[in-house]
Amino acid sequence: MLPTPENNSVVPNDRNAVVNPSQKPIGVAWLKKLVSPDVIAPVVVGILVILIWEIFVWVTKMPPYLLPGPFLVFQTLIGDWNELFPSLMITLQITIAAFVAAVVSGLLVAILFTQNKWIERSLFPYAVILQTTPIVAIAPLIIIWLRNNTFAALVVCAWIVAFFPIVSNTTLGLNSVDHNLSNVFQLYKASRWQTLLYLRLPSALPYFLGGLRISGGLALIGAVVAEFVAGTGGARSGIAYQILMASYNLQIPRMFAALLMTTSLGVIIFVGLTFLSDFLLRNWHESAVKKEN
Repeated sequence: MLPTPENNSVVPNDRNAVVNPSQKPIGVAWLKKLVSPDVIAPVVVGILVILIWEIFVWVTKMPPYLLPGPFLVFQTLIGDWNELFPSLMITLQITIAAFVAAVVSGLLVAILFTQNKWIERSLFPYAVILQTTPIVAIAPLIIIWLRNNTFAALVVCAWIVAFFPIVSNTTLGLNSVDHNLSNVFQLYKASRWQTLLYLRLPSALPYFLGGLRISGGLALIGAVVAEFVAGTGGARSGIAYQILMASYNLQIPRMFAALLMTTSLGVIIFVGLTFLSDFLLRNWHESAVKKEN
């Protein structure tokens, strides 16, 4: 009904819609997270650990080839950056390739599992076997089989480590659909494809994203372990080769610097995937929605 002078009513207008004052831009929300106790507390603990470590090395006069101080490690990191960073990028390439392969294959296999219970019961135990097989034991065989392509062999080894969390979490999510919603889809005679696309996949998204956060770090671990086993050197050597060479030559500060770079990369991967999860779930899932109280 149009507004009249008698009733003084107002017609709602999208341009004049009331904005929720508690709703803030994404950048502001992330900035608040960076200064929240969840971030400040571990940073303070880390600084205290570094100070205690440095004081311990200084008081006990520990030789650098046994335990270098953190400041010596940082100096070595800066001095050897031009040699260590390219190796880290090689490892990152292997990690990304294995992670993408694990995401695609894990999602497709999980969807296949949920199409038929007999398929899941028949194949899921082999996914468990693949996960529980020590990668150190089978990596030499994979490297021998793919001896003409070392990069592909390393990617396969890292993929094996990163594959299972995505399959397991996504399968659980696809099977955790609300029965009432499933009955509604059946009542309206939705096809199997429509049920998967509009019900199962959205319901499984939080589980899938949780699997991503686990798989990202495992892909890096698998890449480093595969590099240890392969022992590749030269211009295409990863960060694991730098760690090995530093330990063989008793360059322990350099070894610690390489370990610090690897650990930092793992943290960056986890934080990046956490931000992705919060971004995708921020408007509807309980794990990411901001509570008013």
